[in-house]
Amino acid sequence: MGADGAQIGIVSTQDALRRAQEQDLDLVEVAPQASPPVARIMDYGKYKYERDIRMKEARKKQARVEVKEIKFRPKIDPHDYATKKGHVERFLRAGARVKVTIMFRGREMAHTELGRRILDRLVNDLEGLAVVEAAPKQDGRNMVMVIAPTKKQVAAARAEQPRPREPRAEDARRQEPRAEEPLPADSGATEPEAEPVKAEPAASTTEQG
Repeated sequence: MGADGAQIGIVSTQDALRRAQEQDLDLVEVAPQASPPVARIMDYGKYKYERDIRMKEARKKQARVEVKEIKFRPKIDPHDYATKKGHVERFLRAGARVKVTIMFRGREMAHTELGRRILDRLVNDLEGLAVVEAAPKQDGRNMVMVIAPTKKQVAAARAEQPRPREPRAEDARRQEPRAEEPLPADSGATEPEAEPVKAEPAASTTEQG
């Protein structure tokens, strides 16, 4: 394939390399398992740069959802319930999911409905702020439920995240390198001359298609 994506056809490796060199581009094998292998003429450095930018933007769009856990007892007193509910609200407002666990001990296992009432009460108290992601279920001596913030709350949490400060003009000026002072004429010192680098085409047995 050419740099514009057009099909060139089956050519020899030497011909493909020549075409790439004439355009000052690279010959990149894109389908080595094909018969014959498929190569493309491209600016590989530019391709890698654009690919890294796309991957970086994709990672930014991915929501990092944190899972917090809070534990209740089936016979929790009103004050402790209010305190723990406040923690759950804080987690949800920050955009995190919350795993709510009711811990049963001894004979409390005979009255698991007490734990279910606490979970139902918590869901009602958090109406508009959270949705049930995983319904309550018994897990050994624990009853577990997972709640998540509503879409509106998640959007609000993202909006509150601090944004990086854009560089100002004066900051850019501070970072500008200072011009080097010329060497005195009688110092006898000379600047090193850069040696030319001759580009040699890499050997390849790939045929372009």
